[in-house]
Amino acid sequence: MKAVRYHSYGASDVLVYEEAERPEAGEGQVLVRVAGAAFNPVDASIRAGYLQEVFQLTLPHIPCYDVAGLITEVGEGVSGWRVGDAVVAFLPIASPGAAAEYVAVPAEALAAAPRKGELADAAALPSVGLTAWQALFEHAGLKSDQSLLINGAGGAVGGYAVQLAAQAGAVVTATASARSHDRIHSYGASRIIDYTATPVREAMAGQRFDVVLNLAYIPEEIAQLVDLVADSGAFVNTVPPTPEDAERGVRMLQVFARSDADQLAGLVNRVDTGDLKIDVAQRRPLAELPAVHDEAATGRLPGKTVVTA
Repeated sequence: MKAVRYHSYGASDVLVYEEAERPEAGEGQVLVRVAGAAFNPVDASIRAGYLQEVFQLTLPHIPCYDVAGLITEVGEGVSGWRVGDAVVAFLPIASPGAAAEYVAVPAEALAAAPRKGELADAAALPSVGLTAWQALFEHAGLKSDQSLLINGAGGAVGGYAVQLAAQAGAVVTATASARSHDRIHSYGASRIIDYTATPVREAMAGQRFDVVLNLAYIPEEIAQLVDLVADSGAFVNTVPPTPEDAERGVRMLQVFARSDADQLAGLVNRVDTGDLKIDVAQRRPLAELPAVHDEAATGRLPGKTVVTA
C-alpha cells in the first residue's frame, strides 16, 4: 500500500510517500480503508522529535491519528462491527497512523461515522472534538449561564468548543482572527475579539470569566489569561505549560485528550442532528502531506486539512 512515513526525526522533508506493508487486523482490531486522515499540529511536533519522551514511536512511523474510512477486515474477538461499516476513530498516537491507504484500528476506539457530509471530512472530528468536550465538561464542569472565554477559537478545537459551549447555555466570548469571525459567530459566540487588532486583556476592560479555555501556544500570555478568570473559576489549558498554582482559588487544569468511543459517538450524533458542524478548509492527496507539514510550519495552512489516500 501507499503511505507517508518518516524513518528519522526532523523537518518536514523527512516525510516520504512510499510503499509500505499493508497491515492486518489483529486480535481486537479492524482494518480500515482510509477515506480521510486529519493533520494535527501535534503531528509536526512528534515528527520533529520534540515529544520522544511522551510518545515512544517505532520508526519508520506513519503519522495522523484521526481517521475516517470503511472497515475491510474484522479481527478475532471483535463484535458489533462488520465489513463495510463506515467508522471514525482517534487512534493511539504512538501506533502506526492513518496517513496510508489502510490502518489497523483498535475496535474499542471506533464510532460509527456521521451519516451527513463526506466520509473523508469526518476525520476532522475525533481528537479535536473530544478535546473540546473533555476540556469543557470533564475538566471545567461548564454549566448553563456561565461565562466562558475561548482563546484561540478559530482553530479546530475552538470551533467545536464554541458550538458545544453555546449549546450548553454558556455565554461565549471568543478570540479569533478576522477570517474566522463569521464562522465563529454562526457557532454561537456572543462576542468575538480580533486578537490581531486588540490585546485580549485590553479588550476585556476588567471583565472576568467563570471559565477560560486556552487553545493557543503563547506562554508569555498565560499569566494574563489567568488574570481573566473569576475568583474560584477555572483556567483550562490544552497547550502546556500550565502554572501549578494560582491565587483567588482559580482551578488550574491541564487537558490531555484521550480516545473515548462513547463520547465520540455522542459527537457524531450531534453532527447527524445538525447540532455540530465539521469544518474542513481543504482536502489534499496523501502524497502532499509533506507539503501540508511545511505549510503548517510557515503559517500558510488555511485551516483544518484532511488528506485522502
